[in-house]
Amino acid sequence: QVKKQCDQKLLIRMKTKCVPCSLNLDTQCPAGYTKITNGTGTPDCRYYLETKTHTLSFSGCRHRCVKEFKQPECCQGHWGPDCMGE
Repeated sequence: QVKKQCDQKLLIRMKTKCVPCSLNLDTQCPAGYTKITNGTGTPDCRYYLETKTHTLSFSGCRHRCVKEFKQPECCQGHWGPDCMGE
């Protein structure tokens, strides 16, 4: 039995919106994504608050999320929608 289908695994990475670190504990990743940071996330971003006269910038936190995605692919030497072609 020769393996005809060699699916590729793709990792899609994204970061959540930058928010005050104290509020980031409850931040969820979008549906289908897995959170790979813990607690308040990574303090590597800035968020902005606008007042009437100024825009204030604060350091904040965000989470990193990944989603595993299978891309169907035929093994070398095979082709076609069902990978049956030799």
